[in-house]
Amino acid sequence: MHSNDELIRILKQFQLAHEPYEFGALHIGYINDTYLMSLNNRPKYILQRVNHSVFEDIDGLMNNMTRALSHLSAENYSKIEVVQTRTGRPYWSDEKGYWRIMTYLDNSITFNTTTAQKTAFEAGKIIGIFHKLLERVEKDPFVDTIPDFHNLDLRERQFKQALSQSPSTRLEVASTAIVFAQKMLLRLSEMAPKGIPVRICHNDTKLNNILFSKETGKALCLIDLDTLMKGYFHYDFGDAIRTIVNTAPEDEKDHQKITFEQDLFEAFIEGIATNGPFLTSNEINALPYGAILLPFLHGIRALTDYLEGNIYYKVSYENQNLDRCLSLFDFTDKAFKNLEYMQNTILGTLVAKAN
Repeated sequence: MHSNDELIRILKQFQLAHEPYEFGALHIGYINDTYLMSLNNRPKYILQRVNHSVFEDIDGLMNNMTRALSHLSAENYSKIEVVQTRTGRPYWSDEKGYWRIMTYLDNSITFNTTTAQKTAFEAGKIIGIFHKLLERVEKDPFVDTIPDFHNLDLRERQFKQALSQSPSTRLEVASTAIVFAQKMLLRLSEMAPKGIPVRICHNDTKLNNILFSKETGKALCLIDLDTLMKGYFHYDFGDAIRTIVNTAPEDEKDHQKITFEQDLFEAFIEGIATNGPFLTSNEINALPYGAILLPFLHGIRALTDYLEGNIYYKVSYENQNLDRCLSLFDFTDKAFKNLEYMQNTILGTLVAKAN
């Protein structure tokens, strides 16, 4: 972590009035270092050091973000702004990293999981609004901040390479997960959809990347836009499903607590439907596939990282990546078993309301 003196030195590089800000480290996410900047005990800004090891093209990342944020503002979508540096740039860099500051939305809150249908509904609604606000934005200027982020073929190759190089002890401990991954890779390959239009997607729509109002419970906007780039709607759909329909933490060890809550799924679909018919028929048909694909992708990435010795994700204990993987694979399996249910629910809500 960074000292107060270091953080104050960094603040001087941005177009902010000189104030006695207080800094509180936020232990959220696995990638960036994040601090809440408060003034007189009131949160005002978010200060982040962007992980350059993960995001190699910081210029491209910040250009994606500022370009999208210029469109992400509406009566039902709260605007977040990037604070410029004194030289008019959206970030500042030194030998210790790349830094940015964003405005904080007052009286906002995030949730890691939920049991509330209203929260699931609002999540679906705000993701739909996000996509409608960006659907006419020119896509070509957006770079891939993490190339092939949701590319199943790439994740399979990385997994197989890790298998060939991992110590036998890790292979033995992870044997159950390895067998499941090999089986699910075949299934997903057979299910892969075609004819899906490219959109500007968030690509990391887990529930805690949505801000909600503390007062009304309404969803305000999406945050953590580092992975904002071209993609498919079923990516954002599937990533939201894995953290909204499952009420257990991502690394839950007791798999009996991992569930596929149909009432939350239905509420989420109803929320999307409030935005009207903005999805193509191929996109709608691909949604159940996305609900299986995304938890599996996160699971196989965690498994690969475990096999490689935990070099990507932050871990607080040696087998945390394996626990994440097993939890995500358990939900993947439960989503797969709900495939027909998802198809019928989507057909009865999104398709019926569009006609």
